[in-house]
Amino acid sequence: MRRTLIAAVSLALLTGTVSTAGATAAEAPEAAETVVRAGADTRADIRERLLAIPGMALVSEEQVGRHRFFILTYEQPVDHEDPSKGTFRQRLSLLHKDTGRPSVFHTTGYHLWPNPERSEPARIIDGNEVSLEHRYFAPSIPAPEDWTELNIRQAAADQHRLFTELKKVYPQKWISTGASKGGMTAAYYERFHPGDMDAVVVYVAPADVHDKEDSAYDRFFRRVGTTECRDRVNALQREGLIRRAPLVRALTEAAARDEVTFRQIGGVDRAYESAVTGWSWGFWQNYGLDYCGELPAEPAKAADGELFAAFRQFGGFYGGSDDSLATYRPYYYQAGTELGSPSTRTPRHLRGLVRYPEQGPRDYVPSEIPMAFQPKAMKDIDRWVRRNADRMLFVNGAWDPWSAEPFRLGGGARDSHVLTAPGTGHWADVSWLPERERAFATARIQRWAGVAPAVVRADPSKARPLARHDARLDGKDRERQQRRLGALPR
Repeated sequence: MRRTLIAAVSLALLTGTVSTAGATAAEAPEAAETVVRAGADTRADIRERLLAIPGMALVSEEQVGRHRFFILTYEQPVDHEDPSKGTFRQRLSLLHKDTGRPSVFHTTGYHLWPNPERSEPARIIDGNEVSLEHRYFAPSIPAPEDWTELNIRQAAADQHRLFTELKKVYPQKWISTGASKGGMTAAYYERFHPGDMDAVVVYVAPADVHDKEDSAYDRFFRRVGTTECRDRVNALQREGLIRRAPLVRALTEAAARDEVTFRQIGGVDRAYESAVTGWSWGFWQNYGLDYCGELPAEPAKAADGELFAAFRQFGGFYGGSDDSLATYRPYYYQAGTELGSPSTRTPRHLRGLVRYPEQGPRDYVPSEIPMAFQPKAMKDIDRWVRRNADRMLFVNGAWDPWSAEPFRLGGGARDSHVLTAPGTGHWADVSWLPERERAFATARIQRWAGVAPAVVRADPSKARPLARHDARLDGKDRERQQRRLGALPR
């Protein structure tokens, strides 16, 4: 078996174009707000109300069209069950529209994206959006670092504590969302605090219930796309290992120019093999069938430089660098303690060409940080979702390897749905669904948020996002999204 670790950095995945149809009076700029406390009306600016929350501090504020965009920090306990362990400051952003509108709680699962952006659910309901940086991702790191406090329960408690305060300012309905690890984080939050959110929208999030049983990924790579495209991808991988020597020299030279090192993973040769063997994962995750024509048609006849350029363009080699592993260390720690990580067998076209044994999360985290895997953590999440999911929507991508082990619903689920977008990878969202399913999901999200127009309540097929397209908040194209998604070592 070969351990595969791809860190799909799930900031706000905003793909596709939002239709302006269905826009409502909610588009009007917000006037000064009326705050009601103890039966008396007072006037207060939203910034004043936010900074009145104990532990909240302002980093920056800017006007973005009809929205105000805040970067804030919020003081959180290192251990929510033991205040004596101290506190740390956790970053968050707030895209403020109107306290009379519903709100979206977006979980990144990783770092906070510092620029003003709007998630798909926020566009669909035309709401406010809070985005929270995951604990232990810089700069939201406790000092000193007690890695035992990096777990799904503590992260869910971070969200719950922040939500409890923000709900006083934004009293309308709330929907949580996230993509990839952010989607996983949203699901975990729902499991531990099911009374907080009115609904959950989870994008491209795997559910690795049995960490040691990953045959679903092997089946995925045997079936994804077309035979012609799979053959071209496989041939490129194979040629990359056959011509290891000149391509490793090219990587060594590039890394020296870029001042990139590979000490943690075990050197440049191992980093190269890791990148090439994991390359097909990254290709299908971030690009897919539409890009097969840009790969060398006959890799065995291609020049070394052409091969190197193809690997670099559609995946890259630096995911196993020391800087990258340090940046995503909290993810690897979580993968090795609770989340699990996917494994694939060495495929037939690479047999006899692989030199190194499999590596796992333990290999990507410094040895001085203790790690012990807790197999019950994901089994508990899976069991809870199957039995208790209520108003949860899961959207997966047909080309996305992470969707090979999706969340599944059981007999106890209520008003919950799993949908797969064809012709998409790790950028899948509601906008990529077939027309009927897209309208269904859009209508459901609006109903859950309490903002479905009468025409949509009468006929869900007429559902469209309520917010007009905003070039600054929603002006993401597919190429930009893919540049954000970096394939880390396999």
